Amino acid sequence: MLIYLRVLKESFNFAINALRNNKLRTFLSLLGVTIGIFSIIAVLAAVDSLEKEIKGSISGLDNSTIIIMRFSFGPSNIPQWKREQFPDVTFEEYQHISRTLPDLEAASYALNVKNEAVKYEDQTVADVAIGAVSHEYYDIEALQIEEGRFFNESESVSGTPVIVLGDEVAKGLFGEQNPLGKKIRLYGRKFSVIGVLKKEGAGLFGNSKDSAVFLPVNMVRRIYGDNNRSSFPQIVVKPEEGVDVAEFKANLDQKLRSFRGIKPGEVSTFFLNQLQGLSDFIDNITTQMNFIGLIISGFSLLVGGFGIANIMFVSVKERTNLIGIQKSLGAKNRFILFQFLFEAIVLSIIGGLIGLVLVWIMSYVASMFTGDFEFILSPWNMFIGTIISAVIGLISGIIPAISASRLDPVEAIRTGM
Repeated sequence: MLIYLRVLKESFNFAINALRNNKLRTFLSLLGVTIGIFSIIAVLAAVDSLEKEIKGSISGLDNSTIIIMRFSFGPSNIPQWKREQFPDVTFEEYQHISRTLPDLEAASYALNVKNEAVKYEDQTVADVAIGAVSHEYYDIEALQIEEGRFFNESESVSGTPVIVLGDEVAKGLFGEQNPLGKKIRLYGRKFSVIGVLKKEGAGLFGNSKDSAVFLPVNMVRRIYGDNNRSSFPQIVVKPEEGVDVAEFKANLDQKLRSFRGIKPGEVSTFFLNQLQGLSDFIDNITTQMNFIGLIISGFSLLVGGFGIANIMFVSVKERTNLIGIQKSLGAKNRFILFQFLFEAIVLSIIGGLIGLVLVWIMSYVASMFTGDFEFILSPWNMFIGTIISAVIGLISGIIPAISASRLDPVEAIRTGM
């Protein structure tokens, strides 16, 4: 064991000497490995960051949550012309589901409507997302309240003009004032502020709850009406924990089909969009992105491997005399083999570490310029980068190391003189 540690130490010293004595040659040779590792880890970091941000934007909803609407989250076998004829889900269907669906934890009715401006005295916050939902949405989404409360069932059913503000909206309207109990204007009406959400941070697509407000859906229904195609409703359904989701979806599908009078054999005129399917779709996309990134980065690593092999062949030639002396003093072929192999691995790891440092710098700078979007350089990705560097060094150094180990000591000394 001690002899291998000695070989590793000597190989490290030789690699450092190669960097010192032939800076330009070594730099150009390591450039391929550095670019390759930089490309691979940058792709992995970017995809991990993107995946975290996308899933973070739906993290408030459980993966078993089902969103019922006339649109599908993903591709559908139903022709577009037929999908465009599907009716919207209705408030009556939401009530029917809430009353009759077994194993149901909560169901909420929501309306997707356009953004509006919210006013308080002379302060205005524009482009505010309107969360028109029934009271159950608070539990389904697991909303976090900083001050006050969410509206209750009585306020939800009656459409009481109360409102819950996102953090940015509250600060834009009231600054450091306490907003609870204040009256704000929306849709030309006055709403009483009863709560403020905790700060969430910006979402990937600007859909943070910080710039949103929540109010009873029945209030918005009175404004828009139930047949307004500029808005579209949805029913958010959450099954009880531990329930067989497939069976739950089948029951839900049957309940809605019966309520709409859809005959057996006819297609359902609605979509049950499960968030688990969306998460699986995201995982599939990120896996493909990782694969494509690895293929592209592999070409850089291939060039880097040739660079490392070039350094090692030159190193063998320059140290032919030393190899002969080592072998004449009793050094075995295995000792020489490992010496050059370790040197190739050390050189490659040095190139890979430079690439990792560049990725870290890029991640730091990118995070500064993109605000709340955080680029992730995880320890696992750094470990992967180091291992790939070592493997490239191992593969690139095999042939030069074997050629060095097979040199005849007498010929090696004579050649080096």
